Amino acid sequence: MLELGSLIAGPFAGSMLASFGAEVIKVEDPGAGDPLRKWRKLHADGTSLWWRSMARNKRSVAIDLRTEQGRWLIQNLIASRRVDVLIENFRPGRMEAWGLGWEALSALEPRLIMVRISGYGQTGPKAQLPGFANVAEAVAGLRYLTGEPGRPPVRSGVSLGDTISGLHAAFGALAAVQARDGGPGRKGTGRGQVVDVALTESVFNMLESLLPEYSAQGHVRQRSGSKLEGVVPTGTYPCREPDTWVAIGANSDSMFRRLMEVMGREDLRDDPQLAQNHGRVPHADRLDAAIAEWTGSKTVAEALAELDAVKVAAGPIHSIADVSRDPQFRAREMFEAAELPDGTRLELPAHAPRLSETPGRTRWLGPDLGVDTRTVLRELLGFDDAALDELHEAGVIGGGAAEADADPSS
Repeated sequence: MLELGSLIAGPFAGSMLASFGAEVIKVEDPGAGDPLRKWRKLHADGTSLWWRSMARNKRSVAIDLRTEQGRWLIQNLIASRRVDVLIENFRPGRMEAWGLGWEALSALEPRLIMVRISGYGQTGPKAQLPGFANVAEAVAGLRYLTGEPGRPPVRSGVSLGDTISGLHAAFGALAAVQARDGGPGRKGTGRGQVVDVALTESVFNMLESLLPEYSAQGHVRQRSGSKLEGVVPTGTYPCREPDTWVAIGANSDSMFRRLMEVMGREDLRDDPQLAQNHGRVPHADRLDAAIAEWTGSKTVAEALAELDAVKVAAGPIHSIADVSRDPQFRAREMFEAAELPDGTRLELPAHAPRLSETPGRTRWLGPDLGVDTRTVLRELLGFDDAALDELHEAGVIGGGAAEADADPSS
């Protein structure tokens, strides 16, 4: 599989597939590589820790797609029939301008699956506009919902629009492979296809009941802070210590009754108006105030101990430091130990979902820029050292001169 493009959405899709065994060849600019190499916290070697995680299990090939010879190399990789999926997240039209659009590449390999990720999709009046997760979350309606009533919308601390789109892209790639290759009792088409992923549409796809509620009843859901409109009780409630909270979701009818009982509020537990969620919704403020009064008299540990004892869904508000100490995450082995080239040890998120027979794993960390260029071009296209040296001297490829590539799995 070839991964073209940079930053988050496309590389996240490639990372998901690579974690579960796909051979992912990441194509980067020979000069600077993927900008993600320099984003967020940098290690002493100048490479971001995010890169080492995002690009794990991938092979780095440095090819300058701005050169005719660089594009010729991509065409030859496709024509070799050794690549059956290509992921790209350039602005629509860029691949066509390079002679690497769907029509050109599918003519070289009819079985090719081309996963195309962009802000607004490959068609439509906004297709040519630049798109990032921040904007996609706003345009698709998610940002409007995020924040406190009467205050400006806020964003989460991560790029949800990108990772959600990456998940859609990985799913689309697998669905297209299944359609092409078939399965038990079903013949495949034998043909590849385009998987057109828009950041805006991926976010929009996650908006649950918002559209049917608006189209049928004209209802526009508003910001509700830590609560969720139409689901009661669910929210974040303060505890006795300063700046501490617990999240409680007791919106099933039986769980609501247990919560009221542990709070000593049998009057609310036995109120027939509150027996079901639709009856509790008009009384959300009254119920939230009662819950906050109860949690406010407890420490986080005390509140959770009492809630856990009666099987009410609740949890603390964890920072990443808290998550790293959480015994459930530890028991589930969600922290994968790794070692940087200089011997520094770190932890990475283990691979989800968990497969019982073929679990995902990290075979190597995100590689240095272009470290696999020569190996890949030898293996897939049969180039010898003289041809590779010529391409290197012309600035078409990176990754060093005639020295052997490092084996990332060693």
